[in-house]
Amino acid sequence: MSATETAASTGPANAAEYIQGHLQNMTFGQHADGSWGLAHSAQQASDMGFWAFHVDTLGVSIILGLIFLVFFRIAAKRAVTGVPGSLQNFVEILVEFVDGSVKDTFSGKSNLIGPLGLTIFVWVFMMNFMDLIPVDLAAWLGLHIKIVPTTDPNLTLGMSMSVFALIIFYSIKVKGIGGFIGELTLQPFGKWMIPFNFLLEGVGLIAKPISLALRLFGNLYAGELLFILIALLPVYLQWMLGVPWAIFHILVIVLQAFIFMMLTIVYMAMAHEHH
Repeated sequence: MSATETAASTGPANAAEYIQGHLQNMTFGQHADGSWGLAHSAQQASDMGFWAFHVDTLGVSIILGLIFLVFFRIAAKRAVTGVPGSLQNFVEILVEFVDGSVKDTFSGKSNLIGPLGLTIFVWVFMMNFMDLIPVDLAAWLGLHIKIVPTTDPNLTLGMSMSVFALIIFYSIKVKGIGGFIGELTLQPFGKWMIPFNFLLEGVGLIAKPISLALRLFGNLYAGELLFILIALLPVYLQWMLGVPWAIFHILVIVLQAFIFMMLTIVYMAMAHEHH
């Protein structure tokens, strides 16, 4: 949300470098000479190909995931049947909120959906919340990393593909392999239109993880980019524009975590339905 006066007074070339630097992941992979190490430019990162790792995305997301686990573990160990403390109250509100969302959407029986919905909502919210940290804070600390994991499509696609794998697994488990294939080939126009049915249903099935990932990535990436552009402005304009956008962005952060959770629950409910 804020930047140094030097960043604010940069010329077009330096401004482009500033933006590119903030949007570049810390990438680890194999260099052209066969050695392994960190990329020192966008071109080097691109040349590393598919098996390159975004160290910052993995690191920040894992750390936030561990914080989530430790936080809820402490809350569970301190839970009492009498008057609850503030930590227990907070966790119970989250659990009841997710549980209510699951009950309103998922009509089947599963011990997975509730914990899955809670994990997705809290973890995605925590990763989104990193977008409110000043864009230059990591650079001031000497860390040239992206601290918002959900601005990396690799992470959002990874999460959505995990949800997609669960959809396929439970569709086959609940309906059987024949029922799952029949759902893809016999709807909506019956057995005489099997190729057309398969095309429609196949595209719809594949679109689920892609839309789930790109929706989260697009909203958070756009928000981060706007923060970076605001950081290039003079200091007085940074506060005039940055504070209102940060306040509005809180809604985006919460909403996108909720949407990811709700769509996951909806897709899982569809996987458990018999037609």
